[in-house]
Amino acid sequence: MDPTTTAIGTWSGGRFMHFGEVLSDERFETLIRPGEGIDTVITADAYGAGAADEALGRALRGTERESFCLIGAIGHDFYAGARDGAKGFPRFTDPALRGEEEYADYIRMATERSLERCGVEHFDVLLLHNPDRTGYRSEAVWEGMQAVREAGLTRLLGVAPGPANGFTIDLIGCLERFAAAIDWAMIILSPMEPWPGELALGAAERTGTNVITRVVDYGGLFHDDVLPGHEFPDTDHRRFRPDGWVQAGREKLELMRPVAERHGLTMLQLACAWNLAQQAVRCVAPTLIQEPGAGARAIEAKRAELAAVAELAGTLGADDVRAIRAIGENAGSMTLKGSSVEYSGEARPDRWELDAELAAVAARWRIDPARDLTRTEMLSANRN
Repeated sequence: MDPTTTAIGTWSGGRFMHFGEVLSDERFETLIRPGEGIDTVITADAYGAGAADEALGRALRGTERESFCLIGAIGHDFYAGARDGAKGFPRFTDPALRGEEEYADYIRMATERSLERCGVEHFDVLLLHNPDRTGYRSEAVWEGMQAVREAGLTRLLGVAPGPANGFTIDLIGCLERFAAAIDWAMIILSPMEPWPGELALGAAERTGTNVITRVVDYGGLFHDDVLPGHEFPDTDHRRFRPDGWVQAGREKLELMRPVAERHGLTMLQLACAWNLAQQAVRCVAPTLIQEPGAGARAIEAKRAELAAVAELAGTLGADDVRAIRAIGENAGSMTLKGSSVEYSGEARPDRWELDAELAAVAARWRIDPARDLTRTEMLSANRN
C-alpha cells in the first residue's frame, strides 16, 4: 500500500517524543495501530533507540500486512554513536563514526534491524531521517538507500528533513540530484507555519516527489484544547517555543474558525484540508497529543477527527486557501536550519554555510536566501 491521505506517527502519544502526557502501553498501541480510517503508520528507529519500533511491532500483531502502509526512517546511529543530550544521536554519516565506503552497510543493517523490531519483512517507504549536509548530497548514501530497495527491504524511498524547520535549499538540491531514487519527502507545513516548507513544494511537484506533512497541528493548537495559560509538562518540547506563542496562535485560529465552520470542519480538519490543497502534498501526519488537565480532549477523539480527513480532501476552495495563508503568514519568524547565509564556520550536523552549489540551486528556483530564508528581526518572536 502507498501512503494514504492520513498517517499517524510513533512520535504521537508522548511515549518517545515529549508532547503532552505519556499514554499507557495499551492506549499507545491502540493509537498507532493502523485501521479505523488511518491506514498509514510512520516510525523512526531513533525514537527510544528502537523502542518505538518495538511498540509498533506489538501494535501490528495480527494485522494483515497488505492492509496498511508502513513508513520507516533511519539515519541516527544509536548503535555505535553516543547520545549528545538533547541533540540526540549523531547521524550515521558523521566522519567520526565511518567513511562513505561503509554507508551502504550501515543503511542495510539499520533497515534490517528496524524491520525486525517492527515484525515485518519490508517497508512501503524508507526515509532518510534528519540528514546532515552529507546525507543530502552523497552519492554513496543514496546508492546505499537504493541497495536496500533492490534487496526488497522497501518498495519506495524518501527523505525527511529536520527535526527543526529549514533545510529548504538542501532538500530542493537533494530532490534534483536524486530524483530517480526519491519518491517521497516529509516536511513541516501548517496553515500557521507555511514558511519555509512551501518554498520546496514546486520542486517536489516538478521532480514527481510526493509530500508528507508533519506538525500540521502547530504544537497542538489546531486540536483546540491548548489555550492561553496552558500548563505544559516540564519535559514538553513546546517549552522551547517563544513566550506568547499560544496567545498569538489562538488569535490566528479564531480568524480561521469561520472558514472551518462554513465547511463543517474541526480546526484540525481545516489544517489538514489546507495542507492537502497544496501542490504535491498527498499525506498529512499531525502529532496527536493527550494534553494534561480536566478540560483536555481525549487523544482518541483527535484520532477519529484525523481519520475523517480522507473524505474531506478538496473541501476548501482557492479563496479559502489564500485567505488562510494570509492569516498564517510567518515568513522570517525564525532562524532556519540547514544551509544559510546567516551561518559561517565549520559545518554542524544541522547547520552549514551556503556554498556556490546551493546558491545555484536557490537561483534556479528564484529563491533569494538573504531575503527568503533569513529571520526578520522586526517580526515578533511569538510568530514562530
